[in-house]
Amino acid sequence: MLTLKQIYEDKAAIVAGLNKKHFAGAEEAIDQVIALDQERKAAQQKKDAASAEMNQISKSIGMLMAKGQKDEAEAAKAKTGELKENIKQYEQEMADAEEKQRLLLLTIPNVPYSLVPEGRSAEDNLAVKVGGWEIPAGESVNRGIGKLVDNAHAFDKDGAAVALKDWKDEWNPQPEFAKLPHWDLAKKYNLIDFDLGVKISGAGFPVYIGQGARLQRALIDFFLDEATKAGYTEIMPPTVVNAASGYGTGQLPDKEGQMYHCEVDDLYLIPTAEVPVTNLYRDVIIDEDQLPIKNCAYTECFRREAGSYGKDVRGLNRLHEFSKIEIVRIDTPEHSDASHREMLAHVEGLLKKLELPYRILRLCGGDMSFTAAICYDFEVYSEAQHRWLEVSSTSNFDTYQANRLKCRYRGKDDKKVQIAHTLNGSALALPRIVAALLENNQCEEGIRIPKALQPYFGDDMIR
Repeated sequence: MLTLKQIYEDKAAIVAGLNKKHFAGAEEAIDQVIALDQERKAAQQKKDAASAEMNQISKSIGMLMAKGQKDEAEAAKAKTGELKENIKQYEQEMADAEEKQRLLLLTIPNVPYSLVPEGRSAEDNLAVKVGGWEIPAGESVNRGIGKLVDNAHAFDKDGAAVALKDWKDEWNPQPEFAKLPHWDLAKKYNLIDFDLGVKISGAGFPVYIGQGARLQRALIDFFLDEATKAGYTEIMPPTVVNAASGYGTGQLPDKEGQMYHCEVDDLYLIPTAEVPVTNLYRDVIIDEDQLPIKNCAYTECFRREAGSYGKDVRGLNRLHEFSKIEIVRIDTPEHSDASHREMLAHVEGLLKKLELPYRILRLCGGDMSFTAAICYDFEVYSEAQHRWLEVSSTSNFDTYQANRLKCRYRGKDDKKVQIAHTLNGSALALPRIVAALLENNQCEEGIRIPKALQPYFGDDMIR
């Protein structure tokens, strides 16, 4: 959550940032945070004054008794008793103001970086890179996505990015044969049974069979091995967390009702491994020499996907349970931007090795998550569905999560304790990767397996 230091140092910038995220009532909320802080400070001042007066009177009681001034001593004792009660009241006022302030801060999102573009929806996101297609000589367009200025790939140059709503489809050649969507391919090759999933659990819980299950396992092992090669330490965390963990990473309060809640035990099924892995460092002070901390984890993820409907939910496009590998970093403020770029390069490298066409989007303020300060989405193109499928969100949260978690680090030289930065990204989420692999690689003989994945799958084709 935001810190009071941030709010007091530049209230106008905080309000402007919250407005960029289209947070309703931004200025009123920040004013209320400040008012509650002033209320706490006023109670603190009253408590300090009462404590000082009580200490002074307490010192005089012995002197009064020694002089035989018993009545005055008893009056002094009575006064100290009254002051004690006042102090209790002031402490309660302080605690009430602090709790109200804490609860209010939990409802206020993170402030986006200046690099984050203005916008309300996905249409206002900026495409900063397209990859995975060979561009014909003299062309500046990419199959299925239309025109992109100079085939932009710089993450830090706004002039090299273009809003999605400004693109015009100009080149989309037809494949050599009509490609089937993955739900038809899954039936044709007996890879995934969606009906059995409905029977066992409900819609959004597919059953993977035979080569479909092997493809899942191959991708999981491939992604974990690639993360390990990149210096990430593998974690196998629980897939249920307590409320403190949900509050720590910002999934709670669950304003959109997306988390599965086990009410009897007050536990939550995780929507991503980000939650348990980042919470490893809750209430921890880390030595700067240990940073950046780099963890990865494979887990099943659970999301209610409340409000989802229509064609976007068919097949593997949107599930309630799915497999995902997450990469998480804890870092210093000075190095977190470099860490973020390394994470982006890692995710992009995975998509290159899987030989999938992809694009990278810098999300606008209105399409970013509650907790992110900046976020890039990776999408792969589906040649059968003729649409882009999101497979990763890679975010820098600045101090927002770490402040909620009380995740801090001790400086190497000055030994000063400061709030750390947290970052995470999907590397990668499996369902839409599987959909794109099946749809894009289908041929007359079957479904081609990318070369990098073949040692894990044990074959070069699904037949």
